[in-house]
Order: sequence, then structure tokens, then C-alpha cells
Amino acid sequence: MPKVQRFEDLVIWQKSRILAKEVYCISKSRPFASDYPLRDQIRKSAISIVSNIAEGFERDGNREFIQFLSHAKGSAGELRTQLYVALDMEYISSKQFADINQQVIDLAKMIAKLMDYLLESGMVGKKFKA
Repeated sequence: MPKVQRFEDLVIWQKSRILAKEVYCISKSRPFASDYPLRDQIRKSAISIVSNIAEGFERDGNREFIQFLSHAKGSAGELRTQLYVALDMEYISSKQFADINQQVIDLAKMIAKLMDYLLESGMVGKKFKA
């Protein structure tokens, strides 16, 4: 297994980047695009996931990384809620909802597994090495 050198090497970052793009794509068509509060908030949630993964990784400390992963996982829950609202408002189809919602669920599980791994590993991160 290759060593993770940069946040771009993380599969969860790669998947969250794809997810953010998909959220932007579904939210740019009308009438979704005209619902500015929901459109902006769902985009912010998607961006928050990918951004928190990157920011946490760049902190070089596992405790901080876990904290930012927790924020990313929370944003995944927020994104799922906003997908339900978009579905209820008929801005997205049932298929779009199901596909993206499942991606978010899978991503949240991956984030949780990485958090568990970091907690159990006993590693503290690069900035704490002598």
C-alpha cells in the first residue's frame, strides 16, 4: 500500500472532491439554482467536507486531523439533510437523491473508519516527532 504523502493521496479526499463537483452540477439547473439559500448551503456543505479533510491533514497532528475529520463527517450529515430538502422540493430526482445520498453515506463511513484508525494507532503526527 502506498504511503500517503499529501492530502490528495487520500481516497476520502478524492471521493469528496467528486462529490462536491456532483453537488455543484445538480444545483446549477433551475429551479434549484434559483433557491439561493438552499443552493448556497448545499454547496457549502459539500465544500466543507473536502476542505476539512485537506485542512486537517495539513495540520500534521493526528488529534487535529481527527477533529477536522469529525467536522467533515458532520458536514456530510448536513449535506444529506439538504439533499432531502432538495428532493422534497422536487429540485432533484429520486435517482439523483439516491445516488448522491449513498455516496455521502459511504464517504461518512470511510471518514469514521479513518478516525477510528488514527485513534487506535497511537500515532501523534509529524509535528510531534523529535
